[in-house]
Amino acid sequence: MTRPFLSVENLVVHFPTPDGVVRATTDLSYTLERGKTLGIVGESGSGKSVSSSAILGLHRKTSAQVSGQIWLDGVDLLAISDREMQQRRGKDVAMIFQDPLSALHPYYTIGDQVGEAYRVHHDVTKKAARARAIEMLDRVGIPNPDRRVDDYPHQFSGGMRQRAMIGMALINDPALLIADEPTTALDVTVQAQILDLLQDLQKEFHTALIMITHDLGVIAEVADDVLVMYAGRAVEYGSAKQLLTEPAMPYTLGLIQSVPDLESDVNEPLKPIPGNPPSLLDPPPGCPFEPRCTFKHLVPDGLPQRELPELVQIAPGHFRRCHLAETDLSKLTPIPIGELA
Repeated sequence: MTRPFLSVENLVVHFPTPDGVVRATTDLSYTLERGKTLGIVGESGSGKSVSSSAILGLHRKTSAQVSGQIWLDGVDLLAISDREMQQRRGKDVAMIFQDPLSALHPYYTIGDQVGEAYRVHHDVTKKAARARAIEMLDRVGIPNPDRRVDDYPHQFSGGMRQRAMIGMALINDPALLIADEPTTALDVTVQAQILDLLQDLQKEFHTALIMITHDLGVIAEVADDVLVMYAGRAVEYGSAKQLLTEPAMPYTLGLIQSVPDLESDVNEPLKPIPGNPPSLLDPPPGCPFEPRCTFKHLVPDGLPQRELPELVQIAPGHFRRCHLAETDLSKLTPIPIGELA
């Protein structure tokens, strides 16, 4: 059997704590091919970053209980040694973190940090690593890279720090790049520049890209496929067009409706998702979204409270986890948010 370039199969990441086990990610599966972009969306605490950190082996030195399989180009990353994982991290798979100011060390220059990422995987001199760092800073749009290479992180603007992080992540030409909320702290004009840069570099390097975000506008801009996560599980999965135009799971619909429409009446109220996500220390036995779902009255006999729905295919390439019989949510009448019990 030929697997996709990246295949995450039944991934489980649980964290033992004094209060119990935090079920951060449970039975998560998805695939991604080279040159394609997968968007992973969901509220904070849904398991987006935890699951992606498992790909880089960042849970190996923690108390996390990790199981399942993560196949990258035919190699199960969960089965290899720590040493081999260290050799692959930054070379085969790299990550752009959400906050570059905390990810970059304040005591070292940008050039030292970008160049170090190159020296770890190549037997080169500091001079050669510096030259490579200047090349990457130029490629990601840093002006005067031969001079700015000696600046410290605090001397860069937020957008420039993020560009430097992208350059550091791509300096070894990784086959898989994970971007964890890379535009969250940036203004919209810089955000657009960063997204354009990522897309251009993806085409140049033919990189597989995982974009972790809560911003559906970013998803609409860059993603080929979308994975929606809730309470540590996948609740909907399909092409970006399918999920953004025909959402089949109430949580996905709620995420879309909670985004302000600039063309609508300014007096029209926002439509937030009511309530809060469940505790992952003690998740409910049934559908985890049931307490917040405005369509739960359409499922008989309290089934959502008792039984977790399976992730089933409802159209070619389109999966959802829901008890509703109808997949076209536009035909259903929801409970008014204020009447949710």
